[in-house]
Amino acid sequence: MRFLRTAAAAAVFAALLVPASAHAAPAAAAPGDSVTLPVREALAQLPVRTEDRTGYERTKFKHWIDADRDGCNTRAEVLKAEAVVAPEQGVGCKLTGGEWYSPYDDRYIAGPSGLDIDHLVPLAEAWDSGASAWTAKEREAYANDLGDDRALIAVSAASNRSKADQDPSTWLPPAAGYRCQYVTDWVADKTRWGLSIDTGEQAALTEMLTACPNVPVTVTAAR
Repeated sequence: MRFLRTAAAAAVFAALLVPASAHAAPAAAAPGDSVTLPVREALAQLPVRTEDRTGYERTKFKHWIDADRDGCNTRAEVLKAEAVVAPEQGVGCKLTGGEWYSPYDDRYIAGPSGLDIDHLVPLAEAWDSGASAWTAKEREAYANDLGDDRALIAVSAASNRSKADQDPSTWLPPAAGYRCQYVTDWVADKTRWGLSIDTGEQAALTEMLTACPNVPVTVTAAR
């Protein structure tokens, strides 16, 4: 399930970004450039490198921020955007009530307390795949990416914690019907941020996508 973010949120996100660097996505060379290509071709364009978690700390990805200073942080913005029944918003953007669909495990969840906001490509995985060389501002932008609906997703806390920092070579959503969407979005998110994949991840994605529709994906480079 996907919900469009507001244009204002996308504009605020863009303000967090810094100029292009040598790590830009191979299919879209400068921030703001967009490309549409079949997902298997997008996968083939991702650089393959050994991952390295040296120096990783979750605190190096500042989140959740209130980028547009409207009183609601990134977590709340995703919850509001993805609710299938809108929650009530109180003082300090406290959300109560509402209902959400968790595609990872094909469940409807009442109230925000049972939900996590998942970084589709986990922060540790991003670090391993190139974000260790980014600036703190770039990592902040990544951790609060409201500019692409695939980057952050409201899912059940149980499914998110089962996934943890794993890539598709060791974890796929329990809901089998969502797996093609998941790996397609994974490739798109890595393309958007110019991240690499390792050989195990490459093999798993290739195998999965062989059995999935070779759908076109549109990606706007974030850096």
